Amino acid sequence: MGTAPIMLSDAEVAGLLDLDTAIAAQRRAFVALGNGTAQLAEKMVLPNLDDGSVTLCYLSRLSPEHGAVCKLVDVHPANPGLGLPSISATVLVLEARTGRLAAILAGRALTEIRTAAGSAVAAEALTSPDLDELTVLGSGVQGRAHVRALSRVRPLRRVRIWSPDPEHRRRAAAELTEELGIEVTPSRSAGEAVAGSPLVVTCTLSQHPVMTVEQLTPGATVISVGSFEAHRSEVPPELVRAARVVVDDVGTALRHAGPVVRGVAAGALRPEDLVSLGDVLVGNAPGRTGPAEMVFYNSVGLGVQDAAAAHAVLDALSALSALAADRQPSPTNPEYLS
Repeated sequence: MGTAPIMLSDAEVAGLLDLDTAIAAQRRAFVALGNGTAQLAEKMVLPNLDDGSVTLCYLSRLSPEHGAVCKLVDVHPANPGLGLPSISATVLVLEARTGRLAAILAGRALTEIRTAAGSAVAAEALTSPDLDELTVLGSGVQGRAHVRALSRVRPLRRVRIWSPDPEHRRRAAAELTEELGIEVTPSRSAGEAVAGSPLVVTCTLSQHPVMTVEQLTPGATVISVGSFEAHRSEVPPELVRAARVVVDDVGTALRHAGPVVRGVAAGALRPEDLVSLGDVLVGNAPGRTGPAEMVFYNSVGLGVQDAAAAHAVLDALSALSALAADRQPSPTNPEYLS
């Protein structure tokens, strides 16, 4: 009989994966891709065209020294109306040497945190260090998570947030203002929200653009996390022609990133124009060539991001277990004699 796998709930994962740890893990994932030490299988997608839901499967290995990690995730846009989260996921971690199942992690919190942390890594690479204004389109779980994550890498003093529901965006703004001590204000329209903003993050499940290129300020950086399927494009198609396009992985983006897929099909973008975030981080390619250049980062979401986050969770758990063991009374511990 082998050792039973570790099992962690969403709450336990969130308790072990703080934002700074998550950001460091995502940086490690993209550097591993840039250096060619990570392994990444093609993402599998099973759409349900009747209700807009989709099932995704990610498989990867962070490095030759790490066991493989697989995540199965469901996205159900209608779930919030039922009082349920729109994303549910499970992560399986294999032991590197034997291949046995080492851990089963609830994946909803892990996905939420690693997605926002990955965007924070992209923002570090693609924006000025003194950037202090942010616009987020989308006031749901990812919208709020992105404000939290980006506040860890940039000295934000002002945030604008928009979503179609006035009450949702008002509550999100109030929650984040109180939590972070940053001025977070709800905007009446997407156009009002993005006007003059140096960094715009779109966190929606919209299949259609939620703003226009003309509404963006020159030199802005735009990060999209909702364009993760070929038929989804929450940003305008003209953006890939107007901006330098950076993606999490070129091969994955060419198959799954809606704006990229449509841009290539329309002749507005060539595959060789795409730059991977990993190459930017390891110095193989520039992320931004000048302050006036508009930059668009399309995040589809990669298995290696899940692998890095999962191993970070297990490393944190191991460190806590070791600390607890050190505190146990023993013949070599002074507490043993007390």
